[in-house]
Amino acid sequence: MLAPDDRKGQDDEQAIVDAAILSRRSVRAFLPTPVPDETIRDILEVAARAPSGTNMQPWKVYVTQGAAKQRLSDAILNSGVRADKAEWDEYRYYPEQFFEPYQSRRRAVGFALYSLLGIGRREVERMRAQHDRNFVFFDAPVGMIFTIDRRLELGSWLDHGMFLQSIMIAARGRGLDTCPQAAFAPYHRQIRSVLDIPEEEIVVCGMALGYEDSSKPENQLRTEREPVDAFATFLK
Repeated sequence: MLAPDDRKGQDDEQAIVDAAILSRRSVRAFLPTPVPDETIRDILEVAARAPSGTNMQPWKVYVTQGAAKQRLSDAILNSGVRADKAEWDEYRYYPEQFFEPYQSRRRAVGFALYSLLGIGRREVERMRAQHDRNFVFFDAPVGMIFTIDRRLELGSWLDHGMFLQSIMIAARGRGLDTCPQAAFAPYHRQIRSVLDIPEEEIVVCGMALGYEDSSKPENQLRTEREPVDAFATFLK
């Protein structure tokens, strides 16, 4: 049995970890406040403790700020390739045909976001404009692009996901917010040319990192989660 002081310490640690996980969400509007390079490096160093099969550590990250980030945004936004015409020719993040319950969940979050922004269901151009804000990292001061060696298999992609989650949780522990962005993947050609990414690396996603602009309506979005009994089976 733990001593009272030990139990309190354990409870405090649990509260800190739980708060970081529960407060993590996709922020879609950031303040211009810079994030120190030392803080970014600390986050990545902590996240690199994520597990991976036989310690392969199958992740690469390109951290952009300032002019480099602007060049990346310009390359995508000036490419002439609309998001709904971009080709997922390296990998597919979503199924070609959505089905339940995933279709309803997807629609619910989309409608909720557009409602907060005052975008109607038939305002296609405004929807596209909002989607294009991905490519300026929602004005975050830091934009990261993640890649993986194309010769690796599905298990390494699972490991890569744990690395991404670790970054987002470590960021929350430092009062920072993030938004993971699969929207970058179809623009791998533009990204590759700007960041000089080798051909053997697949662009997995982007991620915005910075401080939330709490004055923006899109950051009022809170998504729902299914109860444990809806996805977990307990066997004894």
